[in-house]
Amino acid sequence: MVELEFYFYPLIALAGMVAGIINTLAGNGSAITLSLLIFLGLPVDMANGTNRIGVLAQSITAASTFRKRGLGQVMKQGKGIIAACFLGAILGAFVVAEIDEELLEYIIGGLMVVMLFVVLFNPKRWLQESSVENFRPNFFHLILFFTIGFYGGFIQMGFGIFFLGGAVLFARYSLIDANIIKIIVVFLFAAPVLGIFIWHGDVAWIPGLTLAVGQALGGWLGARFAIHYPQANVWIRRLLIVMIVAVIVRLFFG
Repeated sequence: MVELEFYFYPLIALAGMVAGIINTLAGNGSAITLSLLIFLGLPVDMANGTNRIGVLAQSITAASTFRKRGLGQVMKQGKGIIAACFLGAILGAFVVAEIDEELLEYIIGGLMVVMLFVVLFNPKRWLQESSVENFRPNFFHLILFFTIGFYGGFIQMGFGIFFLGGAVLFARYSLIDANIIKIIVVFLFAAPVLGIFIWHGDVAWIPGLTLAVGQALGGWLGARFAIHYPQANVWIRRLLIVMIVAVIVRLFFG
């Protein structure tokens, strides 16, 4: 049983809310919550497991809110890449990476630099409306999203950013609709992964449920912003740029 001072819990809830908004609109919000849980004294493996409660709660409220934008239709159009990404994530969760951790961080950082230039210098593609009425994923799409899912399964950090890049640049989704599919994928693989952590006893329930309250609220707020604000794509792209820069700074200079 992990016990924290009572005054830490409002901070956990607040961090969860911020992370929920960031995760719903862009990605990498877990960098906030994981860092906080570890800072407060949770072991790394327990912090990782505890964080999954908030991720699951956030994906449920965000997906529920996104129903107003035609969640069912977006899911139907994206079922191929959802399935590919989910299968990749499950496989990735069971694979132990043999690559040197420091080298891996530089590889991820390099990919983020490339992504930053794409986001900055191709704004029209990121601000487009979805053009996927008759979208049928080809072999390239399935391999791409399987790979992104695999990455998310064993690394997680930055998964949302890479998923949005693939969905917008190669599947021609708008940022909002790409976010909807991303949230569904995260929900699908967050539940079984959380179950694995629970099975191994790597979940601190009180901090985790506190985090879940904050992230559920953040997921709801982020989804409502995406649905109701006319310029949501513009602000999501700006937030995406901020989060990509934050990852680059953390990896190369942190």
